[in-house]
Amino acid sequence: MKKIVIALVALLAGIGPVSAQKIGYINTEDILKRIPAYVTAQNQLEVLSDKYKASIEAEFGKIETLYQEYQASKSSMSMSQRQNAENEIISKERVAQEKQKIYFGEDGIMAKKAEELLSPIRKAVEKAIENVARTGGYDMVIDVAALQGVVYKNKALDLTDQVLVNYLENQN
Repeated sequence: MKKIVIALVALLAGIGPVSAQKIGYINTEDILKRIPAYVTAQNQLEVLSDKYKASIEAEFGKIETLYQEYQASKSSMSMSQRQNAENEIISKERVAQEKQKIYFGEDGIMAKKAEELLSPIRKAVEKAIENVARTGGYDMVIDVAALQGVVYKNKALDLTDQVLVNYLENQN
């Protein structure tokens, strides 16, 4: 992230003297928080995530209970009974981990659902950013939500509200 900021500063410093550049900034986090469809989608994802987390936690809780029971009684078990109990615990743990991956993995249900619900909104916001930039003659629009360490922003260059208005106008 530090490299991006340094590269951006270097880029801006390098192109400044050549010609006047028109630059603005936005805050995508602020824009998205103010879009009702995005907030609704986020809430749906949170409910679904909580449901899947509860399911996974319940399975791991059962495994923990099974393990505790095994620990308490393993001294009275034969070697084959111990092996069977250990294999059962390991097997159930693998199943729970696989289920966790199915729900929360990179290509899991949650990732696909997030893509399905949020991608159209993000694409429309990107289009609104492009429209505002083109209409206003901006050469560059920076997303301050993506940059850490922004210590000063001139409010006159903030295009966030314009992007939100453009987005809302194009949704009707």
